[in-house]
Amino acid sequence: VQQVHATSGAFAAILSDGTVVTWGRSDCGGDSTAVQDQLRNVQQVHATNSAFAAILSNGTVVTWGYSCGGGDSTAVQDQVRNVQQVHATNSAFAAILSNGTVVTWGYSCGGGDSTAVQD
Repeated sequence: VQQVHATSGAFAAILSDGTVVTWGRSDCGGDSTAVQDQLRNVQQVHATNSAFAAILSNGTVVTWGYSCGGGDSTAVQDQVRNVQQVHATNSAFAAILSNGTVVTWGYSCGGGDSTAVQD
């Protein structure tokens, strides 16, 4: 195990081969079976209270857990490329891209809607 990260009810561990194992409450990210085949070459994992976001070596992001807590990034999936960093509130994620832009997703009132500060 290289790293372990936690939501309020689950854990995600990055293994030495770059894969991820999860356990705990499924509604808090403890069940990653829906994205398990995508969790390869994982560099970092970040967590809200109920979801995880993994940065892969190719600069993309894979999310799972409670959808309203950041576990569903499908609305921004085309935008989250060349991700350098991910930060989290208790219910949203923000990704900093290599060009300096920020992409957010998750609960809008928890920071998931950054349209007010976009160019």
